Amino acid sequence: MKNTKFSKLVSEKVDLTKFFNVDEALGFVMEFKKESFDESVDVAFNLGVDPRHAEENIRLSINLPHGVGKDVSVLAIVNEDKVDEAKKAGADFVGKDDYLEKIKGGWSDVDKIVVTPDLMVHLGKLGKVLGPKGLMPNPKSGTVTNDVGKAVKELKAGKLDARVEKNGILHSSIGKTSFSSDQLKENFDALHNAIISAKPNSFKGKYLKSISISSTHGPGLKVGVE
Repeated sequence: MKNTKFSKLVSEKVDLTKFFNVDEALGFVMEFKKESFDESVDVAFNLGVDPRHAEENIRLSINLPHGVGKDVSVLAIVNEDKVDEAKKAGADFVGKDDYLEKIKGGWSDVDKIVVTPDLMVHLGKLGKVLGPKGLMPNPKSGTVTNDVGKAVKELKAGKLDARVEKNGILHSSIGKTSFSSDQLKENFDALHNAIISAKPNSFKGKYLKSISISSTHGPGLKVGVE
């Protein structure tokens, strides 16, 4: 869709140098959506933080009101007494030694991993495999827990785990173009509020510098910030 004809259509209808409010931006996202493909609707928050400082390394783990419209595959690494709990909660893969060996061999065909605290020591040794792919479980995101069933259910329902990148930008999906504008707006508001709430108490300067919204094949739209 990002071709000359489409670019001309966009330029005729919207001034991409302009700042919009959220409703306007989402309106254009829906106007330019591709009917044959359910595009992801993404938001980029440009924060004035320096992630090299621990207190400014913003990380979020929240349940958006309407999820993100993605099927999330979950691996639960548990002992035998937690196997049924994980399976009943909807985990796609459940086990321990067999999956630890598969991960050692480079396997990572899963979106999220849940592990009980007593087994985290085994995954800690696999940081070189899991870390670069964003798969390492973390207590802050609720993926290192004894309440395996709850963690799996939340992840399958679309729990969002996002963190600021080294350039200070936090990227996240807020849904699909098959969502209604109201659903996308409610998801945006939940994410925006979580980011504002995560502002470090010690931070000085402009925290939220800019926001942009786009779909997979659509234009990037700048959203005004206070």
